[in-house]
Amino acid sequence: MIVLGFDTATPSTAVALRLADGRTLQARDDPSPGAHPGHATRLLEMTHELLAAAEIRWSEIDRIAVGTGPGTFTGLRVGIATARGLAQSRSIELVGVPSLRALALPALGSASRPEGVLAVIDARRGEVFAAAYGASEGDRAPFELAAARALAPGDLGNVLTEAAQQGFAADPGWIAVGDGAVRFRSELERLALAVPPDSSPLHLLSAQAICELALRAHPVASDQEVLPSYGRRPDAEITLEAAGAGGPSRG
Repeated sequence: MIVLGFDTATPSTAVALRLADGRTLQARDDPSPGAHPGHATRLLEMTHELLAAAEIRWSEIDRIAVGTGPGTFTGLRVGIATARGLAQSRSIELVGVPSLRALALPALGSASRPEGVLAVIDARRGEVFAAAYGASEGDRAPFELAAARALAPGDLGNVLTEAAQQGFAADPGWIAVGDGAVRFRSELERLALAVPPDSSPLHLLSAQAICELALRAHPVASDQEVLPSYGRRPDAEITLEAAGAGGPSRG
């Protein structure tokens, strides 16, 4: 099966093409800190470049997979709209993959073989998106121990408490990965979690992981079933609500 996968939940744009023989071609665009993400301008361009490099035609792609978040509002809208449009226009199977699950997958299969992974994406506004995952015996595919949520870094211990209630107490065998783990390293290390070096590829949300998880999923019956998981309300909505609450009374 040939799978095209991409993720736009973070400022980075990640694209991968998994070929029928198991090889995977990857491309990513990682904007400099403070720079505008290139999801809208780079996603299709990078996709076409990978197809050309692999000499693969659109008609040969069996499945499209896209990260569904949680993550940035604009990024998720771009990624999911693109996936839906491509799948519908070219009659290709479509799968949505939770972005935090994809972030956890390479960590569970890494040389350290952790017992559990806390996947953490920087959500800005002083918050993170986080979820906890474990791995089945003989299969490093992530299964959810604590559902994804937005929370303050100081509350990350609540995610670990939920995982412990399922018999997976965080211990030195656990690691935390993601750009949120890098940014809030001190909070996580206080929870006795190991955080790989800042330069570790385990902190990057991989489109290859999106493809791998998509192989184990069932395609949706309708592209409208693939929905973004924003994890919290949009900034614009909160700003408008605050402005209304602070405005003069109309009563």
